Amino acid sequence: MEDLFESEKRKERVILVGVAGQGQEEKVYWSMKELAELTNTAGAEVVEQVVQNRESIHPGTYVGKGKIDEIRQMLYVREADGIICDDELSPAQMKNLEDELECKVMDRTLLILDIFASRAKTSEGKIQVELAQLKYRQARLVGLRSSLSRLGGGIGTRGPGEKKLEMDRRLITDRIAALRRELQEVQKHRDLIREKRKKGQLKVCAIVGYTNAGKSTLLNVMTDADVLEEDQLFATLDPTTRVLDLPGGQQVLLTDTVGFINKLPHHLIEAFQGTLEEARYADILIHVVDASNPQMEQQMQVVYDTLKQLGAQDKTVLTLFNKQDKRNPEEHNFTDPHADYILKTSLKYLKGPDQIKGTLEEIIKSQQIFIDRLYPYTEASKVALIRSFGQLVSEEYLPEGIKVQAYVPKERYGNI
Repeated sequence: MEDLFESEKRKERVILVGVAGQGQEEKVYWSMKELAELTNTAGAEVVEQVVQNRESIHPGTYVGKGKIDEIRQMLYVREADGIICDDELSPAQMKNLEDELECKVMDRTLLILDIFASRAKTSEGKIQVELAQLKYRQARLVGLRSSLSRLGGGIGTRGPGEKKLEMDRRLITDRIAALRRELQEVQKHRDLIREKRKKGQLKVCAIVGYTNAGKSTLLNVMTDADVLEEDQLFATLDPTTRVLDLPGGQQVLLTDTVGFINKLPHHLIEAFQGTLEEARYADILIHVVDASNPQMEQQMQVVYDTLKQLGAQDKTVLTLFNKQDKRNPEEHNFTDPHADYILKTSLKYLKGPDQIKGTLEEIIKSQQIFIDRLYPYTEASKVALIRSFGQLVSEEYLPEGIKVQAYVPKERYGNI
């Protein structure tokens, strides 16, 4: 009998392509570095990187003709399977590059969508990813027109290719409508959960930040959530909510959100609106920053720009400059003009959880009113309200009534 050998699946080999305008060289350098990380996360191998310095992106082919010739030669020499461009390509750009290079052509958006598709685990996550993919594909159906019908222009061109194009468009439109209906049902369920949270008066803290900054690590360290942690972009996609006990006895809800990234496709922002809304409806935002990343300040700006796009910018913000173990804290003056509170943490090594809990308690107390008063026994129901919605410091039963010291939410003060 012949021996059987298991062969390892060959990784796709790709060339990364970018365009740098005047004065954008450093920005594009870091963007290409991030694109390489995304490519590795997707399971492909980067064999070469090409950046063209030109005033603007070529409207027809993304890069100029000379650079296309150079990439064609590189594809042959490096035995690459395709290219990935650092920007979102128009349908015409993608088709023209495929015709010129005769290889697979992808862009940054398609790459991120592929990673999201592999990471989605819950039914909601899968619906959101499929919706984003279909919207991306729908916008590119027109660019596929010539490949679907090779008859050329003029009279007699309405052949089977044109018919297939219309069928594809109709199928995609119908599927998008169905997915949106499913998402609406999920959104109703999410709204019901939010209403229950409001009635329970638990403060909601949404964890936001650039992808791979340490958001899942924070949730795990604080609540034993057992969420996947990997040193990869978009290691976790589906949001997780856990209850966090604070030192004073109060509880808050800690919710993880999908990581942000530079050039986050608008298809994804629209499809993940329900998930990202967790940040909009939260009482407190915990902004986790990778302090070891040289592009830290640019990443912070991406987060705040995205929050503004979601309408979640006017919140109390606690910024955690995480991964302090990877750099000397003295090397950088850690500041965040958008933050109300700042902490330096190294969550992987459990440095910071106690300070985070203490700061969250301080934030909540700043949103409460301290009361010290005697309630007659006829008003014992108000003491019950304090127990439900506030933080009871002391409670003493006297002949004339119940003496209470407590912190109560400002919005509940009138009832109490």
